[in-house]
Amino acid sequence: MTARHDACILAGGRASRLGGRDKPGLRVAGRPLIESVAAAVPDAGRLIVVGAPRPGLPRGIFVREDPPGDGPVPALRAGLAEVTAPWVALLAADLPFLTAGHVSALFEAAGAGVGAVLVDDDGREQWLAGVWRTAELAEALARYEGRSLHGLLAPLAPAGLHLTGRPWFDCDTAEDLRRARNGEPDEE
Repeated sequence: MTARHDACILAGGRASRLGGRDKPGLRVAGRPLIESVAAAVPDAGRLIVVGAPRPGLPRGIFVREDPPGDGPVPALRAGLAEVTAPWVALLAADLPFLTAGHVSALFEAAGAGVGAVLVDDDGREQWLAGVWRTAELAEALARYEGRSLHGLLAPLAPAGLHLTGRPWFDCDTAEDLRRARNGEPDEE
């Protein structure tokens, strides 16, 4: 069973490796990346998007970090302020292969712990593909002065979860986008 949760999607980055394009709005499999990510959290009580408002997300609560584009930690601060559920799914807006089943598996992996994150094929935690107990995340964020998600989240020691199908695959470059559009998450 999936815990009662909200979702916080970070969608306000600069997309510098994509030439500054509107990365969350880029289409893969016929829909914007951000809409695919939102579809992976259908049971979220609140869908909080840190980024510009999007017409395809009518239930979205849109907030911005100050200043916009200042990075994932300030974006998380802005988004977490809107979370009311005991758990939150923290996700990047550019995960074309993430599904509701993957998010449910993360909640199951978190169990009674503080959270769980997806782990890629190289064993690296993917900090923007995870679920967290809201209170513990807020507490850690309140005392954290750095700018790195790794620096904020790694000390919380979340459960790591490796799943097939590369649900952590994100679209940071034009090549990543090409691969996603061709349905090639498993090719290197």
